[in-house]
Amino acid sequence: MSLESRQIQYGQHVIVFKVERRERTTLEIAVEPDLSVKIAAPQDASNDDIDAKVRKRAAWIQRQKVYFLQFLPRTPERRFVSGETHRYLGRQYRLKIRLGLVDRVRLYRGFIDVETTRPKTPSHIRNLVIDWYKHRARVKFHERLRLSQERFAAPEAFAPQSMIIRQLRQRWGSMSPTNRLVLNTKLIEAPVDAIDYVITHELCHIEHRHHGPKFYDLLDRVMPDWRKRKTRLEQYLT
Repeated sequence: MSLESRQIQYGQHVIVFKVERRERTTLEIAVEPDLSVKIAAPQDASNDDIDAKVRKRAAWIQRQKVYFLQFLPRTPERRFVSGETHRYLGRQYRLKIRLGLVDRVRLYRGFIDVETTRPKTPSHIRNLVIDWYKHRARVKFHERLRLSQERFAAPEAFAPQSMIIRQLRQRWGSMSPTNRLVLNTKLIEAPVDAIDYVITHELCHIEHRHHGPKFYDLLDRVMPDWRKRKTRLEQYLT
């Protein structure tokens, strides 16, 4: 789906944003951790209406940008060499790379231990570690999903049709219109309470597709400390 680029003037600032048109009745504004601004708009929304909505929320948009700015710069590009630190479930581990007869990655004595037949090939090690993260994400996310559903009075009503785990550029997770839960593989680096926040947030979208008052009323009921968890997530993974 193509995104339309637009911008408005707000005082001395220019707010640049991307517009994605969807089958929906309301307009939603999101400021992402990388400071980009995304608009989800109804198919028939005019550009003038969209611009007016962004102007109305301009002060809030700028506040969100200032909030996320405190977490930049982001973690530098990983090189996948011995001694480099990587996160798993909120803790930092150093890579330990050693020659072996097989390719294997495991947590061992405080290290992410990589045994490999090609210890001097960073691209090969990178693939091994990423595959290990994906495997751990599948196991841990399904476990946390089951526990997160129990927060709701009727857990069976908040069961997604399926779970998809993949690399996402700017979101921690999403819930599709057909109730397919999508989670960012990178979440496996976060503390468990932050993972639970993302999953619970998305489960609330099964009942409320928007981010209006009813959505946040439900989220407040099932996870009263979600704001603290959200802040911790951004601190760990920016």
